[in-house]
Amino acid sequence: MTENRRFVLPHKLIGGGPHHVIAVHGWFGDRDTYAPLFADLDPTSFSYAFVDLRGYGEAMRATGAYTTGEGAADVLALAEELGWDRFSVIGHSMGGSVAQRVVARAPQRVRRLVGISPVPAGGLPMPPDQWRLFADAADIPANRRAIMDITTGSTRPGAWLDRMTQRSLRRSDPKAFRAWLDSWAMEDFHSEIEGSTIPALAIAGGLDPALGAALMRETWLRWYARGELAELSAAGHYAMDETPLQLIRTMEDFLRADS
Repeated sequence: MTENRRFVLPHKLIGGGPHHVIAVHGWFGDRDTYAPLFADLDPTSFSYAFVDLRGYGEAMRATGAYTTGEGAADVLALAEELGWDRFSVIGHSMGGSVAQRVVARAPQRVRRLVGISPVPAGGLPMPPDQWRLFADAADIPANRRAIMDITTGSTRPGAWLDRMTQRSLRRSDPKAFRAWLDSWAMEDFHSEIEGSTIPALAIAGGLDPALGAALMRETWLRWYARGELAELSAAGHYAMDETPLQLIRTMEDFLRADS
């Protein structure tokens, strides 16, 4: 399916408002990682499309390169399918990198950008031990659990970590999962978005040691001319699960400024 132009990202639509928004999930899960938000989104102001990237959820068997560039092309193809000429884009973690690739490819089509614990456009270099932990997570469930524990400040219940790990295993293809890592962690495309004037909000979790506010100040706020930063002090890397109502309020207030 890599070059199949008829391929459309599986997606869930919520709302019927005039402000169109495409939301992209992160490395550990499909579109259902956003499920804790679904019931409390504003359906009159916004129309949301929550997508499954190749290798995840309903697109688990969709072949491809599993790169952020390909993901951005798929997002733009979905926008065409939906008839959305202009839209905002939300991305969590790895999905934040995909969302920024959309900005790089089609800045004239993006109204606003929201990154939830977003991977910077410069990638995320790791020391060797950390890289092995991430690289082996495709086949070792304990590594996935450890990463989620670390990135939530080791403050979350064991049952939650177990549930999140099992969800990740069920909703991602191991081969795709491993391939995505090389793209979001190792590719540096920040020169393609540096100086962008698109309003861009980074939402960081105060308990996240990996993609927290300090890194956003060094990357996001330097590269986006209209960049903003919001820190959710009670959240780690998974604000959708940890602080869903605060996350909705933060991102919708930002999006609504352009409604």
